[in-house]
Amino acid sequence: METRPGPDGAAVCVLAGDLDVETLAPAAEALAGLVAQRPTAVVIDLRAVGFCDSSGLNVLLRTRLAAERAGLELRLAAVPPTVMRVLDLTGARTVFAIHESVGAALAG
Repeated sequence: METRPGPDGAAVCVLAGDLDVETLAPAAEALAGLVAQRPTAVVIDLRAVGFCDSSGLNVLLRTRLAAERAGLELRLAAVPPTVMRVLDLTGARTVFAIHESVGAALAG
């Protein structure tokens, strides 16, 4: 996991590995901390995520709600097919701004 500044005050959080009940605590903490910093937008790069279970989805949904309460835009970038399937099956895809790449997400 890595967090870096983006253009125009945005922030990018790169997640890697699995987002499941056993591994998501660091991701949840990093995303909560990132939202608390109040960048202009939060981009979550999921390109290197291999698996996402319901607890991983819950972290993404909680982060989206926290960002919304803070008046921030949350964008998902480079969502792999395995994660997209979870978003589709649960209907969560409709609540996220999803972009093909980090560059596209940063462009808005």
